[in-house]
Amino acid sequence: MTDARVYVVGTFDTKAEELLYVARLVRDTGIKVVTVDVGTTESSSEADIPAQEVAASHPQSASQVTDAPDRGQAVIAMSEALVNFISSRDDIGGILGLGGSGGTSLITPAMRALPLGLPKLMVSTVAAGDTSHYIGVSDITMMYPVTDIAGLNTVSRRILANAAHAIAGMAKGTGTAETGDARPALALSMFGVTTTAVQLLRARLDKEFDCIVFHANGAGGRALEAIGGSGMVSTIVDVTTTEVADHLMGGICSAGPDRFDVLANTGIPWIGSCGALDMVNFGPRDTVPDQYADRAFFVHNANITLMRTTPSENAEMARWLASKLNASPGPVDLVLPLGGVSALDAPGAAFWDPEADEALFDTLEATFERSETHRLHRLDAHINDPAFADFVERLIRDQQN
Repeated sequence: MTDARVYVVGTFDTKAEELLYVARLVRDTGIKVVTVDVGTTESSSEADIPAQEVAASHPQSASQVTDAPDRGQAVIAMSEALVNFISSRDDIGGILGLGGSGGTSLITPAMRALPLGLPKLMVSTVAAGDTSHYIGVSDITMMYPVTDIAGLNTVSRRILANAAHAIAGMAKGTGTAETGDARPALALSMFGVTTTAVQLLRARLDKEFDCIVFHANGAGGRALEAIGGSGMVSTIVDVTTTEVADHLMGGICSAGPDRFDVLANTGIPWIGSCGALDMVNFGPRDTVPDQYADRAFFVHNANITLMRTTPSENAEMARWLASKLNASPGPVDLVLPLGGVSALDAPGAAFWDPEADEALFDTLEATFERSETHRLHRLDAHINDPAFADFVERLIRDQQN
């Protein structure tokens, strides 16, 4: 992208001085800049893109911003407009936002809509707290300004200058040879109890494939699917689908109700299994809900307690997972490891329960809709056996050919 620009975004009705300052510093590095006003009150800003133009990108109309009954609703509407506006641009080489809590909630959704790897820097007064709901599973960098963003002073000049030079450096480095990899990329999901399976797969694949591993802890599953939807990987290898258990049973590692929706939305090839569907993750033992008091538990460490899933829960998970996989227009290969789905689900181990596993496998067989491109495989092996890795490797190579 030879004509790429850094977009400097903020509310010029309240922070014009700071925004113009960082824009000037970015330009001084030799990078082109576009300033974007997302203010919701009248202003005669010097932004390249006035707020009215951004508001006009609202999916309904600019009036959703201009005629909003209060500032809160205007900010929400402007955020929706900014997502559409930013998504329509083809010259973005990086984006820098400045804001307090309102500006951060307004600007970061547009950042999340941009491709992974494109530089995103948000200078925000909320950066010293919990920023998970602003960042989601994107690669937004948050910088704390220490002082409020309310005029230029000895402290703010230094920190805002750092932000300007940081985004300039990131934008200049985008697309360099060091970030490239000619190998097809795979997104794999892993948990502690399926580590052996993924390590065996990586040993078989690493020379020819770029294996990108995600921890199936909720955020990891969402990140895996963000990568899957970005076009950066060729196949999702979802060995570990344990987040289904936490979503349905109230555990702490849920990836939410949208897990696997990337398949229906994109048709990306999917090869997966039932890794760690034998367990739900909770915090310390005394945090487990009372309704589960009589269940089988395994204390993983002081902060994590695992609960064995029952036959009825396994059947429920199977129906939920099958409905998601059935919605995919792309190729799907579902592998059932009949010898056990985790390191704890093996003969003599804490969660060995053939009846529960049978409920999982039988329900998946009954509800997964098979076709030439949607295939179910019963494999007489444990998920951590070399035979499982061998089989999944063959499926990956078949899909790549």
